[in-house]
Amino acid sequence: MLDRKKLVQVALGNEPADLVLKNAEVFHVFTGEFLNADVAIVDGYIAGVGENYTGITEIDLSGKFLLPGYIDSHINLESSTLLPDEFARAAISNGTTTVIMDPHEIANVCGTAGIRFMLEATERIPLNVYMTLPSCVPSSRLDTSGAILEADDLKPILSHPRVLGLGEMMDFHGVLNLNEGVYAKLSMADNILVEGHAPGLKDKTLMAYAAAGIKSDHECTTPEQALQRLRAGMHLHLREGAVSKNFMALSEIINQDTAPYISFCADDISAEELLKEGHINKIVRMAISRKVPVATVLQIATINTAKYYGLKDVGAIAPGYKADILVMDSQNVRMPRQVYKSGQLVCTDGVVVDIPKTVIPPEVMNTINIKGIRKEDLKIPMNGNMANVIGIVPYQVVTKHFKLQVAVKNGEVISDIENDILKLAVFERHHGTGNVGLGLVKGLGLKSGAIASSIAHDSHNIIVAGTNDTDMILAVEEISRIGGGIVIVENGRILSCFPLPVAGLMTALPAQEVADKQAELREIAHSLGVYSFINPFLTLSFCSLPVIPALKLTDQGLVLVATGKYIPVECFEA
Repeated sequence: MLDRKKLVQVALGNEPADLVLKNAEVFHVFTGEFLNADVAIVDGYIAGVGENYTGITEIDLSGKFLLPGYIDSHINLESSTLLPDEFARAAISNGTTTVIMDPHEIANVCGTAGIRFMLEATERIPLNVYMTLPSCVPSSRLDTSGAILEADDLKPILSHPRVLGLGEMMDFHGVLNLNEGVYAKLSMADNILVEGHAPGLKDKTLMAYAAAGIKSDHECTTPEQALQRLRAGMHLHLREGAVSKNFMALSEIINQDTAPYISFCADDISAEELLKEGHINKIVRMAISRKVPVATVLQIATINTAKYYGLKDVGAIAPGYKADILVMDSQNVRMPRQVYKSGQLVCTDGVVVDIPKTVIPPEVMNTINIKGIRKEDLKIPMNGNMANVIGIVPYQVVTKHFKLQVAVKNGEVISDIENDILKLAVFERHHGTGNVGLGLVKGLGLKSGAIASSIAHDSHNIIVAGTNDTDMILAVEEISRIGGGIVIVENGRILSCFPLPVAGLMTALPAQEVADKQAELREIAHSLGVYSFINPFLTLSFCSLPVIPALKLTDQGLVLVATGKYIPVECFEA
């Protein structure tokens, strides 16, 4: 427990601090000022910010700038493919000291065992990890997940001190249609904070969604969508991730009136991008490049998220706040020179202190249970030659719904490399049902072979796209053999394989090794024709998420998201 009396004595100058960071330009989030001051720290908390503090240890930081640690307002940590210890290492090096995690990826595979694993694994790392409980496992009734979580399954975890509320409510059909199961979750506790996920909702449907008590959204892709959500009283998490690169399009809405209701988030980000381009610090640089005032940018990156979630001791350099502090050479430097977490120096020039390794319980291993894989499962019968086709949208997780003429041979659809229309399949991998959803995708660019992954949002079945059935089947078989992961195949030969044995989503490898492997996979995929501007595997993974428009594929079939219904591959009308 924090000793408030000791904090007061140090603040008054009656007792020495444990540590004093002296003579730095300190950013004050509540006034937007940089002021020269000492920062007195005791028991991991800030006692005072002002002049002439003394401490057992004093460090002169003349010429340096001190910022509160950055906060990611919404992230699916599993999407990095890193376990929490290695994710923390990558995030801290970029100046992130707090994240709000929704573990719905591992929950879709392992249920509450996955949620409890992520809580335990984030308990002793030098990163504040708070959680919102997955509200939609599975994301909709149109998909087969490894678990089904109802309100009664989530209630016992809601009281955990690091659980802040309910995670992104993706089942907007359930909200609008007054589904009893959805409303049981929305009313699990008094004044429960509920995170949103409302792609494409507008006008009365958006009003109804907000009226259900849903307080935020991170799925905006246009300025008008963002403003509509603000007008509906929703907090905006402006996103810049590995696939969804929305910030530049939305940055124009930031002004003195809207800024207090905006935060920054990555949502889904790869280890490669974390280490190469950054995390929240990347969005900070982007915002400053768009001429958003530095003080406003730093407030959005820190205190705004803390205030929205009701976190009273992070997001500021002020008395009573955790001493989560970034030491910068300038106001907007790419990387922090040093990072202090709860008053302890945890990173210097990108080198992070030792972090306890994540202990992996058996409940999150050996999660691939796939029925016999047959080439016949990939046959798509066709009477005519018009089909409903998923259209990839660069830098977005939304897709288009194309109605296109496709290649047909002997009454079956085949991949049409010349027109960039490929076969797409989703194999159920949790219960051995034998379900295989079939469809077509345009916009990937693959010219040869097949790519497959057990990361397929959100139910994480095995998704595969390819130019021929033989390579597609081999890729799925290899993923089954290795217990989950990512595979690239060409001409009957496995070109690259990346095992992800933890829930078929994560690996215990160090962050740099994971980043190197992700770069290798991406380069191989690009050499096979995948467009250079596409992250092939994360893009592929979102082709199966049936709660983001417009057309998606699950193990049960092709889904028209606007109606929440299946449609056939063959298109009977133009």
